[in-house]
Amino acid sequence: MELIDGNRIAASLIAELKAQVAALPGRPPCLALVRVGDDPASVSYVRKKEQTAAEIGVTSRILLPPATISQADLCRLIDDLNADPGVDGILIQSPLPKGFDEVAVFRRVAPEKDVDGFHTVNLGKVAQEDDTGFVACTPAGIMELLARSGVDLRGKHVVVLGRSLIVGKPVALLALQKRAGANGTVTVCHSATPDLPALTRLADVLIAAIGRPEFVTAEMVKPGAVVIDVGINRVPDPTRKTGYRLTGDVHFPSVSPRCSLITPVPGGVGPMTVAMLMKNTVKARLLSLSPAPAR
Repeated sequence: MELIDGNRIAASLIAELKAQVAALPGRPPCLALVRVGDDPASVSYVRKKEQTAAEIGVTSRILLPPATISQADLCRLIDDLNADPGVDGILIQSPLPKGFDEVAVFRRVAPEKDVDGFHTVNLGKVAQEDDTGFVACTPAGIMELLARSGVDLRGKHVVVLGRSLIVGKPVALLALQKRAGANGTVTVCHSATPDLPALTRLADVLIAAIGRPEFVTAEMVKPGAVVIDVGINRVPDPTRKTGYRLTGDVHFPSVSPRCSLITPVPGGVGPMTVAMLMKNTVKARLLSLSPAPAR
């Protein structure tokens, strides 16, 4: 068994992006980070994104509307950012407070500034294999981890556990694409799938994104499989100072001895999500510098 070190791979990608930004003409890329309210996890995530942007040379513009902002006012704020030529990428930190229609808010971001990859247009571009769009950061990070770990999906059976718009559906589309590193045969499983273990045991590459702590156990994994654990769950642990520990959707102690490669939690997929957000922001800046194609 070999660990896929997400921290190391993300650091390599960040170094590449730093060199790319340094060579760009004109102003550096600018990322607007919109955090509604003061959810502790969201505060931490936005701070990490701000720090990574600074390391690369990307300008951050932090907007902190109160949790009491109306959906209409939040949409007006997004409209202003859409119209601002000095902003290349816009990220609306999820989850939004209760009462917001998240999908409607994500759709309000202009597709060419949607560096989170959640807009309907960008999801459609993934399906059409159109590289001018933006891929959601976690699925893009998974594909980058696989590629940089020497895992080619051609001829492999990829089983995706989970069907969310944020991970499961887009990563299944990416694994299916006709391109180097992809061309996988993909099965998507979810809460309504009967006899899940029978299907997960067929996986050469198992992507677990079901949001249930340590759900995947040893008997669900084929010996020699590659396992990508997307989950990040807090479970009670009285031995820890915090009172909890972080765990993935995979029961690491029992599953890891059966694998050829596996991502840890933390330190696997998580660091790649932020790195891919920065890659999308640099791409947005590059696209803004290119002349629009003739129609």
